[in-house]
Amino acid sequence: MACQQSRYHSFSSASRLQPRPSGVTIDESFLTEDKSTQNRKLLQKRRTLAERELASAHRHPSRAAQHSAADVTSHPSHQHTRHCATYWDGHTRSAKTGQFSMGGHLSPWPTYTSGQTILQNRKPCSDDYQKRVGNCQQHPFRTAKPRYLEELENYLRKELLLLDLGTDSTQELRLQPYREIFEFFIEDFKTYKPLLSSIKNAYEGMLAHQREKIRALEPLKAKLVTVNEDCNERILAMKAEEKHEISLLKKEKMNLLKIIDKKNEEKISLQSEVTKLRKNLAEEYLHYLSERDARKILIADLNELRYQREDISLAQSPGIWGEDPVKLTLALKMTRQDLTRTQMELNTMKANFGDVVPRRDFEMQEKTNKDLQEQGYGEAIPAFLRFDGLVENKKPSKKDVVNLLKDAWKERLAEEQKETFPDFFFNFLEHRFGPSDAMAWAYTIFENIKIFHSNEVMSQFYAVLMGKWSENVYVTQKETVAQLLKEMTNADSQNEGLLTMEQFNTVLKSTFPLKTEEQIQELMEAGGWHPSSSNADLLNYRSLFMEDEEGQSEPFVQKLWEQYMDEKDEYLQQLKQELGIELHEEVTLPKLRGALMTIDPSLDKQTVNTYVSQAFQLPESEMPEEGDEKEEGMVEILQTALERLQVIDIRRVGPREPEPAS
Repeated sequence: MACQQSRYHSFSSASRLQPRPSGVTIDESFLTEDKSTQNRKLLQKRRTLAERELASAHRHPSRAAQHSAADVTSHPSHQHTRHCATYWDGHTRSAKTGQFSMGGHLSPWPTYTSGQTILQNRKPCSDDYQKRVGNCQQHPFRTAKPRYLEELENYLRKELLLLDLGTDSTQELRLQPYREIFEFFIEDFKTYKPLLSSIKNAYEGMLAHQREKIRALEPLKAKLVTVNEDCNERILAMKAEEKHEISLLKKEKMNLLKIIDKKNEEKISLQSEVTKLRKNLAEEYLHYLSERDARKILIADLNELRYQREDISLAQSPGIWGEDPVKLTLALKMTRQDLTRTQMELNTMKANFGDVVPRRDFEMQEKTNKDLQEQGYGEAIPAFLRFDGLVENKKPSKKDVVNLLKDAWKERLAEEQKETFPDFFFNFLEHRFGPSDAMAWAYTIFENIKIFHSNEVMSQFYAVLMGKWSENVYVTQKETVAQLLKEMTNADSQNEGLLTMEQFNTVLKSTFPLKTEEQIQELMEAGGWHPSSSNADLLNYRSLFMEDEEGQSEPFVQKLWEQYMDEKDEYLQQLKQELGIELHEEVTLPKLRGALMTIDPSLDKQTVNTYVSQAFQLPESEMPEEGDEKEEGMVEILQTALERLQVIDIRRVGPREPEPAS
C-alpha cells in the first residue's frame, strides 16, 4: 500500500534540457515589478533555457540518459520512486495475463482529497486563487500532496504567470510550460516513456497539422474579408440606387396623380358641358317642333287662301277662259270630288293589297325557298352544313357573331396541325357549343355572314370559308397591319401615341417601298391628312388601328385592304398582258413561269413554284423540274389559272425592271 500511495511521489521533475524545479514558491515582490522588468526576465529565462539545451546537447550527447538517471537519484523523492518503479515493472510483468485495473497500482492520493482538483486554470495572483488557497489552509487534506506534484504545480503557475504578464504571449507559447511538464514525466518514467512519447507525438502532430491548416486558410480569410467588403459596397450601392429609383418613382407617381386629377377635372367639366348641351338640345327640339306645327298650319292657311283667290279670279274674269264661270266652278268642284274619291280608292287598295308582292318577286322567293329546303347531304352543300332536318335559328346579335368569328380566328392561328378550314370551323363550334347545337350554330352564323357583306370581319370569314380566298390572304393582311403599327410605335420615341405628319409619311414609305406616291397620299388622307396640314401637325396613330364593337376597322385600315386587292388585280392583269393570249386560250406551265419571272424579276424559285402549283392545281412535290419535257404537256385555260391565283396571297415582291431603250 505504501508503494501504491507513493507512485505519484515518484514522478521526477528532471529534464534533459532544463533544470529540475525544486520547491518553487511564488515571490510576492514579483507581482510588484513593472512590466518592462517582467518582460526582460521572461526573455532572459527563454535565452538561458535555449543556451543550456544547446550546451547539454553538444558537451554530453551520450550521457543524457545517465544525467537524467542521476537527477532522479539525487532528488529527495526519487529513491522511493526508483523503488516503486522496480515494483511497478515486476508487477506489470506478472499482470500481463490478467485484467487491466487501476486499483492497487497508482497512488490513491486524489481519492482522499477534499474535492480539490490538481490544477485549476486560474491566475495564481487572482482573488479567486487567494480564496481557494485560504480554503485549502482552513481545510487541509487528509493526505498531503506529493512534494514533486507541488513543485510541478508551482513551476507551472510561475511560468503561466510570466506568460500572462508578457505582451507577446500567444496560445502557442502558453502550451510550452505544459509541454515541459509533460517531458518531465516522459523522462522520469522510463517504463511508460514509449507510451507517453507516442501520446505527445500524436498531439504534436495534430497541432502541426492544425497549424498548417490555419496557415493554408489565412489567404482564404483575407479573400473572405475582401469579398465581404466588396459585397457590402455592392449592397450599399444597390441600396443607394434603389433609393434613387424609389425617389424617381415617387416623383413620377405624384406627377401621374396630378395628371389624373387634371383629367378628372376635365371630365367633370366636359360632363357639365354635355349636360348643358343636352338641355339646350331639348329646348331647341321643342322649339323646332312647335315651329313645324305652326308651319303646317300656315301652309294649310296659305293653300286655303290660294284656292279662294283662284275662285275669285275665275269669277271676276270670265273672258280669259272663254267659259262660263259657273261652269268652271262646277267643273272644279266635280274634279275635286273625283280626286277625293280616287284618293279613297287608292287607300283602300293599299289596305287590301299591302301584303301582296309582285309575281316576279314571289317566284324568286319561291326558288330561294326551294333551294333552302334542299340543304341535305348533296355535294353542292358545304361539309359543315350537311344535315337532314330542321335546325333552330339561334338569333345572335351582330356583335355576338363578330366576337365568335374573332375567337375562331385566334384558335385557328394557334392551331399546330392544320386541317381544312370548313372542318376546323365545325369542330370549333362543336367544342364551343357541344355536338347537339353545333349544326344550329353553323347555319345561324353562315346565314349572318352571307347576309352582312358590308361587315369586314364577316365578309372576310365568308370568303375564306367558301374557298374564295386562301387563309394566307387574311393572315398576311393582319401581319401587315401589325407590322405597320410596330413601325409607328418605334418611331414614337416619347411613347405618347403621337406622330408628326412627316414621320407618318416616312413610316409609310419605309414599310411599303413598292407603293406609288399616289397610294401613299391616299393612305395619308385616310389617316387624317389634308392639304392644309403641315408636317409638324400631330397624328394619333393608335386610333387608326382601332375597331368598333362590330369589328369594323377605321378608314385607314380599310384603305390598306382596298389597295392590297387593287394591287393583286393589277399584278394578275400584268401577267395576262405578258402572256399575250385571251382568257379562253390555254397556257403552258413554262410560259406561265416565264411570264411571272418577267413581270416580277425578284421572285425566288420557291415562290414561283407556289404560284405555278396553285395555277395548275399540282402538289409542289409533283412539279417537274425547270426544263423538263413534261412541262410542255401541262396546259390550263388562262381564265381558270388566273381565278386560282386570285384565291391565294399573290403580290409583287420587287420592282419591275425598266424596259431597255430601243
